[in-house]
Amino acid sequence: MKAAYIHIPFCHHICHYCDFNKVFMKGQPVDEYLEALGKEMELIVKDDRDVLDTIFVGGGTPTALNENQLEKLVQRIQKQLNFDSKTEYTFEANPGDLSKEKLAILKNAGVNRLSFGVQTFNDELLERIGRTHCAKDVFASIEAAKAVGFENISIDLIYSLPGQTKQDFIESIQTALSLGLVHYSGYSLIIEPKTVFYNLMQKGKLPIPGEDAEAEMYETLMEQMELHGLHQYEISNFAVPGYESRHNITYWNNEEYYGFGAGAHGYVNGIRQSNYGPLKKYMEPLSKGELPIMDAHRVTIEEKTEEEMFLGLRKTEGVSIRHFQEKFNENPIELYRDQIREWTSKGLLKTDEGRIFLTRQGRLLGNEVFQSFIGVSNR
Repeated sequence: MKAAYIHIPFCHHICHYCDFNKVFMKGQPVDEYLEALGKEMELIVKDDRDVLDTIFVGGGTPTALNENQLEKLVQRIQKQLNFDSKTEYTFEANPGDLSKEKLAILKNAGVNRLSFGVQTFNDELLERIGRTHCAKDVFASIEAAKAVGFENISIDLIYSLPGQTKQDFIESIQTALSLGLVHYSGYSLIIEPKTVFYNLMQKGKLPIPGEDAEAEMYETLMEQMELHGLHQYEISNFAVPGYESRHNITYWNNEEYYGFGAGAHGYVNGIRQSNYGPLKKYMEPLSKGELPIMDAHRVTIEEKTEEEMFLGLRKTEGVSIRHFQEKFNENPIELYRDQIREWTSKGLLKTDEGRIFLTRQGRLLGNEVFQSFIGVSNR
């Protein structure tokens, strides 16, 4: 196995747009959870001594843990997972959450990449979307991380936020770029059920910018990143060449990975599985030495080829025809000829130098293209 995702579901505050598996941290059995997480890793990894290429610790907010809990977490990871200095080892972080002590714990444990959830540099917008940090916290956190020796630092931005203008977003991009980081992600706001924003939208009280403004913001994001020498290697991700997120590329390459923690998803030995999300339901089986799997599905060959297409097309390099043929013994051009012909005629897809990929215009309508490859092969 090449990759492992580890989920820490605790947050000091719940953002208005977030639908990830998370709980408000106060009063939660954090230490018991970390024990259960260590047990799950032990049960699943067992005799697998392959050195992992990537480890990604996400949430929730992993950096919401206190120093002792963070130390306990990295010790369990070190004990159960096999990795070395070449492994890309990422922790998600909230600006303002990382004390010098926490940064030192992460650095000493071998963590070599940090991903900060910034979202915007507009303090008024940050408050509106339920974030607790402000712009100055971002500057302070990144400065502190660099001082400890972190070089591989990424930040996330979100656009099409309620009340956000194109100018607001341009200013956030420019501020982000002024930090001189090696990786940036930019995502459009998606309104998910069971979130504060979804409830407001249902009541007609969520002033989101609209599709045209969203498309303009995305165009601006691509233009600005390109101007500053950042390569767009995936629909939402930009990097200095050599600093692409290897962990996320594992997903887009449709490769297998471990998923540990409450609500985590994994893909192991051809089976996609998900864990129970509620903490009690996750921890209870592990206390008996059993895995907390809620759902497991053996992926069919049809599903594998579909996933190879709609995940691979997220990458700007697209899908390699040769690799597809070697992996599945089928030609994607023939297998999905109708879809490829349709989107190519509309200027959204292109086939060149042995690859099928989205055009720049296609990136704006990516979701429509991706959905068209589900359940439609010409077998």
